[in-house]
Amino acid sequence: MLFQIEDIITKMQDDKTGGVPIRTVKSFLSKIPSVVTGTDIVQWLMKNLSIEDPVEAIHLGSLIAAQGYIFPISDHVLTMKDDGTFYRFQAPYFWPSNCWEPENTDYAIYLCKRTMQNKARLELADYEAENLARLQRAFARKWEFIFMQAEAQVKIDRKKDKTERKILDSQERAFWDVHRPVPGCVNTTEMDIRKCRRLKNPQRVKKSVYGVTEESQSQSPVHIPSQPIRKTTKEDIRKQITFLNAQIDRHCLKMSKVAESLIAYTEQYVEYDPLITPAEPSNPWISDDVTLWDTEMSKEPSQQRVKRWGFSFDEVLKDQVGRDQFLRFLESEFSSENLRFWLAVQDLKKQPLQDVAKRVEEIWQEFLAPGAPSAINLDSHSYEITSQNVKDGGRYTFEDAQEHIYKLMKSDSYARFLRSNAYQDLLLAKKKRGPHAYTHTSCLRACVKKAQSQVNQQDDKCLELHLRKGDQGEYQPCVCLGIQGWSKSSKGKSLAGKRLTGLMQSS
Repeated sequence: MLFQIEDIITKMQDDKTGGVPIRTVKSFLSKIPSVVTGTDIVQWLMKNLSIEDPVEAIHLGSLIAAQGYIFPISDHVLTMKDDGTFYRFQAPYFWPSNCWEPENTDYAIYLCKRTMQNKARLELADYEAENLARLQRAFARKWEFIFMQAEAQVKIDRKKDKTERKILDSQERAFWDVHRPVPGCVNTTEMDIRKCRRLKNPQRVKKSVYGVTEESQSQSPVHIPSQPIRKTTKEDIRKQITFLNAQIDRHCLKMSKVAESLIAYTEQYVEYDPLITPAEPSNPWISDDVTLWDTEMSKEPSQQRVKRWGFSFDEVLKDQVGRDQFLRFLESEFSSENLRFWLAVQDLKKQPLQDVAKRVEEIWQEFLAPGAPSAINLDSHSYEITSQNVKDGGRYTFEDAQEHIYKLMKSDSYARFLRSNAYQDLLLAKKKRGPHAYTHTSCLRACVKKAQSQVNQQDDKCLELHLRKGDQGEYQPCVCLGIQGWSKSSKGKSLAGKRLTGLMQSS
């Protein structure tokens, strides 16, 4: 199939046989070289492949683009549109027929190289920045080698012509859009595991895009290495035995345990899922109730919010009010420097690159340097690693120290915070306030009508719903046992009315 696609692509680029017109387009202050429009491609497919339906031609073009032979110059999603969108042909070096199976090391070099070039068209997308951070943690021990490889590639690229470099950058980006696609897009390079077991392709081997040697590349902990072309030796058998033994030692969970954990998690968070439980207060985008926005702006957290802090330590850290309450608790125990250090490291990861070195030094002087004003308690191993990382400061200089402090707060301070009077009083105070206030006009009228309808009834065993005025002027439902009367005037009240008045005054 790939060879048939390549035959079509070759004919498209052949001007002598009536290929697609490739031209350079003038933009506002620059030129866009070697591009074609989506309309030209669709018309060429309909004319040369005898396709009558434009939808079918667009579908065929999208299939070709998904394989990486044609790509849009300004989008990571490889699809075909019948409009003026500019497309470019992929270089034969990057064609899938070359049996590419690039390593994560190559991908790390590519992303690192993109960050070194201060150009708007080479800025990382959000998912690429997340991938770079994950690869940097995975290859922490060899990141210096990856950085050096990226620097070498940048130096080589700078020697090339500007137009050639612009075309090559887009082709390289399209290559990785095929092998590391945008989340949500289909990965055309993946193969069913059952087909992989039946099919043994000796030509499909792991090879580096940037010429990185085999010793420097990391083997994936999940997949068995591909079969080499050369004859298997005893050393290869030993490596395979070692790899399979490592797979046996990996921690595996039974499906029943996984299902139990998933069910427990779902039951715990069911009241916070608006698709299952109606949100309280209601969504202001689909109703006239704006209480939700007032709640978010208020410094007083709701009962659900306070209750959620008890689920896990991460719930406290994700909530701004939760962090403030936890910080007050730590200040009362004279250990607030742990949380302040953790927050400072989190903020460091979001700093611009030019401010990272300065911020690293500030954090070191405040929390870790000898005689620091807010010294934190680290073990010797984490302190030694952090001391070495500070010499070449980066966003992840304090990664080991932050992880150590996180575990310390989770195992010690967080448990005491949940048992503390501060948290318990906050939780009980929210429970005493009862359900959410009735601020919607229709709900208020309904409650008033129901309360007035019970005036002069004498059934003291009934549990009825009345209204009381809240601390901030809102009306809330009040559950009163044995109070059935509610008179408008102060004279001639029934016994039940007097009891209701006394309860409202005491509240």
